[in-house]
Amino acid sequence: MQIYLDYSATTPPRPEAIAAMQAVLTEQWGNPSSLHEWGERAATVVERARIQVADLLHASAETVVFTSGGTEANNLAIIGVARQFKTPQHLIISSVEHSAVAEPARFLEQQGWQVTHLPVDRQGWINPLDLQAALRPNTVLVSVIYGQSEVGTLQPIQSLGAIARSHGALFHTDAVQVAGRLPLNVQNLPIDLLSVSSHKLYGPQGAGALYIRPGVELIPLLGGGGQEFKRRSGTQAVPVIAGFGVAAELAAQEMAVETPRLIHLRDRLLDQLLDVPGLFPTGDSWNRLPHHVSLCLDSPDPSLTGKTLVRQMNLAGIAISSGSACHSGKLTPSPILKAMGYPDQVAQGAIRLTIGKPTTAADIDWTALVLRQVIERLMPTRALASP
Repeated sequence: MQIYLDYSATTPPRPEAIAAMQAVLTEQWGNPSSLHEWGERAATVVERARIQVADLLHASAETVVFTSGGTEANNLAIIGVARQFKTPQHLIISSVEHSAVAEPARFLEQQGWQVTHLPVDRQGWINPLDLQAALRPNTVLVSVIYGQSEVGTLQPIQSLGAIARSHGALFHTDAVQVAGRLPLNVQNLPIDLLSVSSHKLYGPQGAGALYIRPGVELIPLLGGGGQEFKRRSGTQAVPVIAGFGVAAELAAQEMAVETPRLIHLRDRLLDQLLDVPGLFPTGDSWNRLPHHVSLCLDSPDPSLTGKTLVRQMNLAGIAISSGSACHSGKLTPSPILKAMGYPDQVAQGAIRLTIGKPTTAADIDWTALVLRQVIERLMPTRALASP
């Protein structure tokens, strides 16, 4: 029995998306910029997908720019805004951003920009008052992740965006984990820029999009033929864009049923793990992604880390992920959990289990049983005996 519970890392492309890709590869493979019939067929595919992705966000089609994924969308938002200014300005991000936001911010800091990292509480939540206090006269952009990929916490985007807007700063959010799982309506949200990714919502890898509110100016990252409204040059990857569009359309149609199902399975899994010795949940219990369970193992044995649990679960045929990163063979604690105030050893014990469309109640029950057995087998006896 094999169970995949790493849907925040990637989702399998759904059959309808694969079929759309196959149709493009065999029948609509032209260059969308070409004026002849072959090019027009491909251009029609791209524009249909643009409408499908825009509809998921309740946006107009011309506000959606296709990219190679969420990472490029984040980089285009942050660097694209920054490149408008001849002198360094001030940027605000959270202390729990994905590296696709944290690294562009670090690059700007090296170029002389001032970068403020907003603190979070023990649940990974940002206090809007901290954003209010961090704003400066030269703050031009605020970027806050909507749904944290490692611990699942949802940020108060409505409040944060309103504060940034009242100050005159642009507001960007990385909504990669949210899109397709929770409603997104850019008409009702104070958001200027929003990033999404195809392979997080059962589309193919290699496609993403950046929503850009009308009137927001960006300097492109790439020079070239001026595709994507002169904001992202390069011949569009028509097959993956087609699959992305289909996946976005179906996600929008299915969300009303699928999201409550995910929440039910998420809570079922968490309930079965709450009494496992040494294991405790992380992230906000209420304001969290519907498919996301994040946990830490507090073990007196420093060799018993999240990566240990990932490997043991993999041997049992169950895929989960760890919150730790391994660089050059050295295990380092999760920077997200450290930002949330957890000590290094506890932060090294982080694991993440994320649920998807194929997940069943039986999968949840079996996973909880196996994880419990793995921990009980590996945890030192003195830890199990402690109250």
